[in-house]
Amino acid sequence: MSNVASLSVQEQQFFDSVQQAIDNQSLDRLILSQYKGELVDLEKMTFRVIQLQNETVLSCLYRYKTNDITKNYPLTHALTTIQGLAEDCKQANLFTDEAETQLKKNKKKALLTVSKNKLDKTTKNQQQGHDRTKHRFVDQESYFLQPLGITDANAQIIPSMARKWKQINKFVEIFSGALVHIQQSETLVHDGKTKEQALKIVDFGSGKGYLTFALYDYLAKQHQTPFVTGVELNDKMVKFCQEVAQKSDFNQLDFFQGDVRTYHPSHLDIMIALHACDVATDFAIHTGIRLNAQMIMCAPCCHKELRPQLNSPQVLQPMLQFGIHAGQQAEMLTDTMRALLLKAYGYETKVFEFVALEHTSKNKMILATKRKDFTAPDQTVLDQIRALKEMYGIQKQSLELLLNDQWDQQDIGAKC
Repeated sequence: MSNVASLSVQEQQFFDSVQQAIDNQSLDRLILSQYKGELVDLEKMTFRVIQLQNETVLSCLYRYKTNDITKNYPLTHALTTIQGLAEDCKQANLFTDEAETQLKKNKKKALLTVSKNKLDKTTKNQQQGHDRTKHRFVDQESYFLQPLGITDANAQIIPSMARKWKQINKFVEIFSGALVHIQQSETLVHDGKTKEQALKIVDFGSGKGYLTFALYDYLAKQHQTPFVTGVELNDKMVKFCQEVAQKSDFNQLDFFQGDVRTYHPSHLDIMIALHACDVATDFAIHTGIRLNAQMIMCAPCCHKELRPQLNSPQVLQPMLQFGIHAGQQAEMLTDTMRALLLKAYGYETKVFEFVALEHTSKNKMILATKRKDFTAPDQTVLDQIRALKEMYGIQKQSLELLLNDQWDQQDIGAKC
């Protein structure tokens, strides 16, 4: 730990600036580089102030030659932590809203330079709106963001990808909250033991892998052991993502060419299906329930199955005579039935806005976490579904049919 009294004038000024930036919440990031200490292969450390489970902490990303490690420290110890690590670094760069401050050291002296930010007000506001959030769940300097086209060679967000960047962080934020819930509930159990470290995750319809990569990166930096598979029909996309995974040293991330009907995992802890078209969402949810997934995350789209079946009640016909309203009604009814079926089969279920409409029109999220007390489908909830079907004249809903087949087969097997 540094002895403040032994600091040079330049060092003291630098650390005073660090403390001031923390106190007035203007700290963007602090980078310690040219490390010469005892930690083998450590290249640099990047510090940010973040919100973690309703607590403000100092988060440090340790960048090694072959991997990254994240550690979080109490904000009350921020300055002493930074000073202690800075002792073995020849350079430190502090970035705030107003300026960049650089401290360079050699054997004889320390040199301090300050350069004011030259961004105009509009550009700065854009950066604050898109890049600087209270808590980035995905580290902007992570390598995988570059080949995916989110950041440039200097780890800066490409302006045209600012909305995607926000969407990625929001997704990981939602995931992290649900993960804490199921781990605190000790629902991740295998062979009688709680599984807090090894997670089998399947992402159906992974596309270019934006969220798949972000999820793996986040878990690895949280000292989890993720085993993640992205399932995607487009063979070229699968090959591309596999190459990026290899270059990123994501050794337990792989991609499968296929869809929910052709990829058959024997076990999974977390099932993700974002924007799986029409009944593909139902097949994905069924896979999660069938394999006893502890978390199910869906962002449905293309609600086509129920709309042709709708036989609107007389009182609603004046409203649903308009096509847009009929479509919205079919969408709401479809996702309500999905959410209720998840509740009936033992899941705490939420339906909410994923990200604001200006970022994507497909902004609804169904998030379900497994209850420990589930023994059989909840008949009260199933009766609610039956009443909705009768009201709208619905004869067929894919998830319900899949679950009925599953549960009947389990009953037959138990009786035999």
